[in-house]
Amino acid sequence: MAKRGYHHGNLRQALIEGALELIEAKGPTGFTLSEAAKTAGVTPAAVYRHFAGREDLIAEAARQGFEMFADLMQYAYDTGQPSALAAFEATGRAYLAFARKHPGHYIAMFESGISVNRTPDLAAASARARGVLEKAAADLSEHIPADKRPPAAMFSAHIWALSHGVVELYARNAGATAPFSPEDLLETGIGIYLRGLGLIEPDA
Repeated sequence: MAKRGYHHGNLRQALIEGALELIEAKGPTGFTLSEAAKTAGVTPAAVYRHFAGREDLIAEAARQGFEMFADLMQYAYDTGQPSALAAFEATGRAYLAFARKHPGHYIAMFESGISVNRTPDLAAASARARGVLEKAAADLSEHIPADKRPPAAMFSAHIWALSHGVVELYARNAGATAPFSPEDLLETGIGIYLRGLGLIEPDA
């Protein structure tokens, strides 16, 4: 494989991009650092100037993914304003869109077994993404009587889990089939949840 001509700071990013290609193709544990170096078009020794091991490389891919994810979630939230309901529903759709567009990052973030607390920067990026959904849930919760209002963190965690389940089972898993699109499954699932909280009217 011909060298790609990466120099200085570009080399580190080239290794991350090479790892992302391999993560998509082989999974987070299906490649070696030497393979990542080969994919990036550099020598194996070059990897160790930037990363102590494969997990450090995957953790950095996950950190970048969470930063992108948080930006997308924030954009979705902002475009839904001033409606708290529209903003909340937009963040759910953004979750699915991210998983479709950035599968390598998504796998590094959620399926690699790398703890979000592995590094302070990774923890901060993950918390920022989670915070957007919690903010959207908190805004929407204002419409629920205080004595019936679930904690925003629980509310958002339920929707995060629902979104993740739809992605895992039906958006990325080619072996699982459903009579409905992932988008429809997610939208109706969120609708059922919000109706249960009295946030949207029941269907006639």
